[in-house]
Amino acid sequence: MAGSAAVALPPASAYRPAGTHLLADLHEVAPALLRDAGAIDALLRRAALAAGARILHGHFHTFGAGGGVTGVLLLAESHISIHTWPENGFAALDIFMCGAARPRLALAAIEAALQAGRVTLRSVARG
Repeated sequence: MAGSAAVALPPASAYRPAGTHLLADLHEVAPALLRDAGAIDALLRRAALAAGARILHGHFHTFGAGGGVTGVLLLAESHISIHTWPENGFAALDIFMCGAARPRLALAAIEAALQAGRVTLRSVARG
């Protein structure tokens, strides 16, 4: 582009992503653990704190008696969200954190509490 100054990029070895985005599918979870919005809220809060994140706000919703839960914690470092299907023993987690927060510690806390029989994890470096 005419009149544009060249931007110096850091060497590839100095690259550090802005954040890490974890997408985790937790299978074979006891249905009772996936129905209680209050317990899931408390779990995600413990997980965020374990990761070194700062909680800004949370909102959780239950889909009727015996239904699943959807919820999100907004973090200064981004977010943790969960969607559960107790009838399938399944929970979908989305953990995105930047800065010094450590999303894998949040995931470890959630996995330990929900005792999933199988976990599928995808990790994406963002930024």
